[in-house]
Amino acid sequence: MSNLSRRGFVGVAGFGVASLALGNVLSACTKSSTSGTSINNQNRSKTEVVIAMNTGSEPAAGFNPLIAWGCGEHVHEPLIQSTLIKTNERMEFENDLTTSYALSDDGMTWTFNMRNDVTFTDGKPLTAKDAAFTINGIINSEAAQADLSMVKKAETPDDFTLVLNMAKPFNALLYTLAVIGIVPAHAYDANYGSNPVGSGRYMLDSWNKGQQVVLKANPDYYGTPPELERVVIVFMEEDAALAAVRVGQVDIAYTSAIFGTQSINGYELFTCKTVDSRGITLPVVASESKKDEKGVNYVCGNDVTSDVAVRRAINLAVDRESMIENVLNGHGAPAFSVSDNMPWASKDMVVKTDQAAAKTLLEEAGWLVGADGIRHKNDLRAAFVLRYPANDSVRQSLASEFANQMKEIGIEVKVEGGSWDDLYKHAYADPILWGWGSNSPIELYELNYSSGWGNYASYHDPQTDTYLDQALAVTTVEESYALWQKAQWDGSGGFAPQGAASWVWLANVDHLYFKRNGLDVANQKLHPHGHGWSLVNNLDAWKWK
Repeated sequence: MSNLSRRGFVGVAGFGVASLALGNVLSACTKSSTSGTSINNQNRSKTEVVIAMNTGSEPAAGFNPLIAWGCGEHVHEPLIQSTLIKTNERMEFENDLTTSYALSDDGMTWTFNMRNDVTFTDGKPLTAKDAAFTINGIINSEAAQADLSMVKKAETPDDFTLVLNMAKPFNALLYTLAVIGIVPAHAYDANYGSNPVGSGRYMLDSWNKGQQVVLKANPDYYGTPPELERVVIVFMEEDAALAAVRVGQVDIAYTSAIFGTQSINGYELFTCKTVDSRGITLPVVASESKKDEKGVNYVCGNDVTSDVAVRRAINLAVDRESMIENVLNGHGAPAFSVSDNMPWASKDMVVKTDQAAAKTLLEEAGWLVGADGIRHKNDLRAAFVLRYPANDSVRQSLASEFANQMKEIGIEVKVEGGSWDDLYKHAYADPILWGWGSNSPIELYELNYSSGWGNYASYHDPQTDTYLDQALAVTTVEESYALWQKAQWDGSGGFAPQGAASWVWLANVDHLYFKRNGLDVANQKLHPHGHGWSLVNNLDAWKWK
C-alpha cells in the first residue's frame, strides 16, 4: 500500500471491524517439515521468540489505537492494550475488560459492565471513563482509521459502566470493539504512540524505528500470563527475512509461495488458511460517467465491462484452480466472494469454470470474434487494461494468468503495474486487482453498497442496498446472515456472477511462514488480508515444545 490507505482515498475513516462468529468454520494451519540448507541452530530461550514481519507492518503512527494500531488497514488485536471484547480461535466472542454487555431492543443503546480489577502499566486503575475517552476520541478524530461513525457518544453512568448511544442500529459494533485497544485518559498525549501505556498482555520495551520492536510480558496483567516473556519483532523485506531464516536469526518469518518451495534445515513451512481474497473490479457503468469524491472528479466507467454479458462471461471463464496451481504453487483456495466460508457467505456466489458457456454468452450478446481472435461489438473492441500494484509479484503473476485465460475467450487484457497513487486515479474506470478480506461482513457491505467506500465498480441497486441495510439493523448477528446472502443473490437480482457480476474473484491466498521446529504458535484464527500482526493475535498462547 502507499501512504494513502484505500479507505482514506475515498475520505472515509477505514474500518476497525473484526471477528464475527464463524460457527464451525475454523482457520486451518498446517505444517510440513523441510530439510536441506544447514543453519546455525541457536539454542533459543524458552521464554523468548524472534519474529520477522514485512516492513509495512511497522506502525507508522506507533502503537496508538486512536489512529491505526490494531484497527487500521489490516485489523488485529492490539496486544499492548486491552479490548472490551475479544475473540477466541473459533472466532467466538469472549469478555475481556467487560463482565457482561447488552443491546437495547431498538438497537440504539449498548451497555457494557466492566471489570474493576484492571490497572494500567503505570499503576493507575482502568475504568469506564478510559473506555469512553477512547471511543469518543476515535469518533472525534479525523486521523482515526477505526470506523465508529455509527456511534453518537460514549457515556459513563458510573466508574464501571459504559453506555454507547448509537446514531443508527449496527449489530457489527462488537467486531469493531474487539480490536480497539483502550487507552488511559490520564496518560494520553501526542507522544502516546511511541510510549504507550496499556493494560494488555504485553508492554512496549523498546522500539528502534525502521528496525525492530521488543515487547515484554506485563507482570500485572489480570489474565493468564503469557508463556513467552520477551518478543522481538524485526521488520524486513521478504528476501532479507529468508536470509535471516537461513542463518537462524529468527524463529518465524513470513514468506510467499515463490519462496515457499525452498528447504531450510531446522524449519518447517507453516501454512495458514485465510480470507485474504484477490479479486478484480468490473466497472458496471459506461465510460462517459463521472465520479465525484469530496470535490475531486475521477474518470469513471468502462465501455467493455459495462456490458453485463462480458462481466458474466469473465466469471465463467476464469480457471481458479489453474491460477492457484500455476501462480501460488498450490498455496491457496478458489475465491468467489470477499466472504468465502463465512456464515454470511452465499453458495450462489460459487461459479463453475465453463469457457464454452462464456463464449456462447458473448456471441449471443453480439461480441463476435475478429480476424485477430479478439471479439468486437460493432466498433468496440473487447479489450481493457487491468491494473495491479507493481510492488506485488504475486498479483502481477495473477494478472498475467488472468490475461492469458481471457484471451482464450476472445477478450484482450493489457496488464499494467503502478503505484497505489496511480492506481487510485483509475480505480473507477479500469479493472484493478485488489486484495481484500476480513473476519467481518463489513467489507461485503462497503464493496457493494451504492455509496460504499469500496464500490469501485459503481454498482448500484436499491434492492441490494435495502438488504445490506437490513442486515446491519437486525438485533442479532445470526438474524443478519440470510439478509447478507440475499444481497448477493435473491433469486432474481444481486451482485453474484449470474447477476450484476460486478467483481470477478480469483483466489484466497494462504499465508506462509518459515517456522523453527519446536515453536508452537497454537491455534491460529483465520487470517484476514495482509501479512503481519494477525499472526500474533494469540501470542500469549505461543510456547516452545
